[in-house]
Amino acid sequence: MSAPIVLTSDEIKSLSAKTLDGAQYYNGFGPCSSTDSYHLARSLSYSPYSKFRVGAVLIAQDGTYVEAGANVENASYGACICAEQTAIVKAVHILTYTRTTGHKNFKAIGVASSSGTYTSPCGICRQVLREFAPNIAIYMFAEDGTFVVEPLTAMLPRSFGPENLDVVRE
Repeated sequence: MSAPIVLTSDEIKSLSAKTLDGAQYYNGFGPCSSTDSYHLARSLSYSPYSKFRVGAVLIAQDGTYVEAGANVENASYGACICAEQTAIVKAVHILTYTRTTGHKNFKAIGVASSSGTYTSPCGICRQVLREFAPNIAIYMFAEDGTFVVEPLTAMLPRSFGPENLDVVRE
């Protein structure tokens, strides 16, 4: 696998803003203000049990910001879906539903949570990301806008993917 694509400083600023700054986004109760504690994609989180709000924003290979996702919890904890998975599912669903060229290949994902510090994708999310973007760069943002970036290949070494099944992905 090749090294992940590194974002430019402008792309990082934009990803940070879309992941953290909810000033122009709707949180289900009205427009968010910049002082809201849950921003952008996180504002869409449905997390009544853990109160742990997570948001994720994908960037396609061509630089298009594709989808924002948020975690959705369920009283049956096993039925919960993470923000990273939501973003991927939305991108694939929109591609299928609209029959547009859409995006199935991504170069980066931004992740932020209500914890105020860096939040890493869980193991299942890493595997879902691997299906569509084996070389994706994962930008984990803290509340203050600082971030750490790590390639998926470092977070999921010797991963399993479509090529292990001798299947050509569409």
